Amino acid sequence: MRVLVTGAAGMLGSDLIPTLTADGHEVTGVDMDVDITDPAAVDACVDRVRPQAIFHLAAWTNVDGAEADEAACLAVNGDGTRNVARAAARIGAALVAVSTDYVFTGDNADGYGEDDPTGPVGAYGRTKRAGEQAALTEHPTGTRIARTAWLYGQHGRNFVDTMRRLGADRDELTVVADQTGSPTWTRDLAPALIALLDQPPGVYHVAGGGSVTWADFARAIFAECGLGCVVRDVTTAEYGAAAPRPAWSILTVTKPGAPRLRDWREALHEYIETTSAAADMERN
Repeated sequence: MRVLVTGAAGMLGSDLIPTLTADGHEVTGVDMDVDITDPAAVDACVDRVRPQAIFHLAAWTNVDGAEADEAACLAVNGDGTRNVARAAARIGAALVAVSTDYVFTGDNADGYGEDDPTGPVGAYGRTKRAGEQAALTEHPTGTRIARTAWLYGQHGRNFVDTMRRLGADRDELTVVADQTGSPTWTRDLAPALIALLDQPPGVYHVAGGGSVTWADFARAIFAECGLGCVVRDVTTAEYGAAAPRPAWSILTVTKPGAPRLRDWREALHEYIETTSAAADMERN
């Protein structure tokens, strides 16, 4: 199958493209070379590739930056997604558009199912929700929305690698303890996104199994790495981030047949093991 991936150079794209290629697909990846906010540029790209499926990963992901310039963020996450969905509909291509746990209010400690009401508390979540709605409106018979959360991976900046680096240099770190979510390794997410092509159009949750706070996630990282760094719990208010974050953003899977990712602890263990071995090989 011919496949187009937007945001191909990002952390998720760097794992998705080799997974698609290994499955035998003919993959074209685009990134900053195609301006998704420009409908003509998107149409030209789609007409050139003529994909049978599009994985739309390109996004504005700076949460705090979105709070400072929501209009610019909306142009990417909302209008850009609309442009991709409209082009996909025009040629009859399936669309998998990646979204976020931030579309929810974050006040449900039991977690959120795919059909639960949304209510983003910040600019980033509002723009991603606008993108969801645009894609489902423009291409209702071909769009799969894939909400995920707390991504980490080998090919981009992420919480796991930051904690591992800081934990090796410091005796103590301050980490937020009143936000709970589902950490997701991009290498686990990639095949799940591909599997959504076999599911009916609609909204899906694809995040690591289980849940944890940022502070306890940091403790788990240090334990996996054998680091003695102590984690000091703080509240979101004490930490003082510019943008609000949902306190509870656990994504649950309720749809029969939908892909389910393994528990976040198992994924973290393998990620630390894999990346540590790769670092050792580079040093040798």
